[in-house]
Amino acid sequence: MSEVTDLIEMLEKTGIPMSNGVIEAFLQTEPSDFTDFPLESFWHDHPVPFLVTDSGVTKTISAPHMIATMLHHLELDSDLHVLLMGSKGGYIAALIDIICGKGGRVTIIEPHDEVAEYTSSVLERREQCGLIRVLGKEALEDPTWDRDVDRVLFTGSIREIPDFIELLIDEGGFILGPFGGRIQQRLMKKEWQGGTWLETDLGGVVFGPMDIRESERGFPDPLFIADEFEDALILISSVLGENSEEVQRLERLVESLRGLPPGLPEITESFTDEEIIEHPVIELLMTEAEWLNELWPTFSNILGFDLGGDPIDLEEPLFGKRHSDFTP
Repeated sequence: MSEVTDLIEMLEKTGIPMSNGVIEAFLQTEPSDFTDFPLESFWHDHPVPFLVTDSGVTKTISAPHMIATMLHHLELDSDLHVLLMGSKGGYIAALIDIICGKGGRVTIIEPHDEVAEYTSSVLERREQCGLIRVLGKEALEDPTWDRDVDRVLFTGSIREIPDFIELLIDEGGFILGPFGGRIQQRLMKKEWQGGTWLETDLGGVVFGPMDIRESERGFPDPLFIADEFEDALILISSVLGENSEEVQRLERLVESLRGLPPGLPEITESFTDEEIIEHPVIELLMTEAEWLNELWPTFSNILGFDLGGDPIDLEEPLFGKRHSDFTP
């Protein structure tokens, strides 16, 4: 346990808030119970993988200082019900379980079946203080859910509060998570008081996307593509200038994508080449192909996504920077 003690001392020296409850939770929770990967990166305050999915995506446990920061801002206490969006292999849930004690509850919503199965198997081998359960995203559509959630922690970035979450938060409860696109996010605390959200900005961060909604989107989703292009605009405009022709064209393309009618068909393997070309989204992109092709490698490098595939799981922040570079 000397590695955990050394880690805690390092975090405290760098100014990371560490309450007695958080320290005790770290001391009682062995990271090796949640991953078979080497822990050297974790002891040096970096994320550590816990699973490589069948599709080749590496899922990670967040860097210790970011975990400690989120636990601090969650303001955890005994007997709370915490909703964890994204499992992180069960490690964060185990920490929360210890802090909230015997009367506490941790509900994990994990949209990926492989990750959910892995997390469940890990947690089943551990003795729990309170109750921890692992559910799929379909559980959020259960009409029997009560408005009894005290805290919600998003472990990946989101653009806005999903409607179904608003129905679960009790008066005085709050949401904590990184809000924004892939490039620019703010760690926000949003508290439900008197029928409205009171927001507290806790500083800039960069997380990988929380893809509960994205995982349900078919290809090509014009709103998803528009969101990605808007994220790229932040960097492209800083390099080329807001008045550059490329930036103005991209802004118009984003507007056109958002203006396409809802309910467009998903392109499947049964589509012919002609049907693909005539699809409104593809047709729109092809009309801009001459200048768009020049920027496409930049989009791939900046956003780490392919229009035909899933986003990468970015647990180490973009551009080689660590969470601490963005956390106050």
